[in-house]
Amino acid sequence: MKNNDKISAELFQDDISGLKGRRKQSGRATSDVVTTSYANSNDEVFPHILKLYVAEGARIVDVTYGKGVFWRNVDTSKYDFSKSDLKTGTDARSLPYADSSIDALVLDPPYMEGLYRRDAGHLAGGGTHAAFRDFYSNGEATPNGQLKYHDVVVDMYMRCAVEAKRVLRPGGVFIVKCQDEVSANRQKLTHVELIFGYERLGYYCKDLFVVTRLNRPVVSRLLKQEHARKNHSYFLVFIKTSGKLPYSNFRALLGSYSETHSPIVSSKSKRKSDTHGGRKG
Repeated sequence: MKNNDKISAELFQDDISGLKGRRKQSGRATSDVVTTSYANSNDEVFPHILKLYVAEGARIVDVTYGKGVFWRNVDTSKYDFSKSDLKTGTDARSLPYADSSIDALVLDPPYMEGLYRRDAGHLAGGGTHAAFRDFYSNGEATPNGQLKYHDVVVDMYMRCAVEAKRVLRPGGVFIVKCQDEVSANRQKLTHVELIFGYERLGYYCKDLFVVTRLNRPVVSRLLKQEHARKNHSYFLVFIKTSGKLPYSNFRALLGSYSETHSPIVSSKSKRKSDTHGGRKG
């Protein structure tokens, strides 16, 4: 090593040692890590998520348990585990748990708008898709007021998230399964909508897992394809925050572009707003 290189190294080391609380790297080199994308089934991916985010002994509840597909490869005896769903009489929008009493909560509601219909006879998932409806729906009509199509799906996810926030402890883990869809011939990126929507509720999206199905989807009576066929879904991992989000400048940053470059507010309206903006009382 040349003298200059030696001096630089010594200065660097001194600089590192002078920082209080500096994180020091430790551990071993390995390629055996949890990754974000899998071409596999839900029951093969889900254990990796638990391994990374839910400690053994934690109190974890699956409020949309269904047939327990996620848990096929999980030893539930290692957790304080509870399961429920609509068929057992428990609605994920109104849970029988005390405030801040749960360490981790799993949510996997129906994510196709066709499974939320006011008439049970109009539910999607008939014929060869009956098994899908059996996994993701209780087969009953859904009273949904003025909402329809994809908005009903988002409404279900948001209401469940509000209730999950009540029962999760601060720092609790919220694992959500979802899939994007095309509704009324419009692309609906459900995972993006949930990330933004849950942020407003005080959740931090800490991770995202992509699950690609192993078999190819089959479409009947296709005349012209308008969108790429969905063959993947998501596990989103949220953390219940106690207040400030880790990236608090995010919305302000995005908003600054639209305010600066998009003609959202007319010049006349802006002048009027500026005139009254400083008024007190």
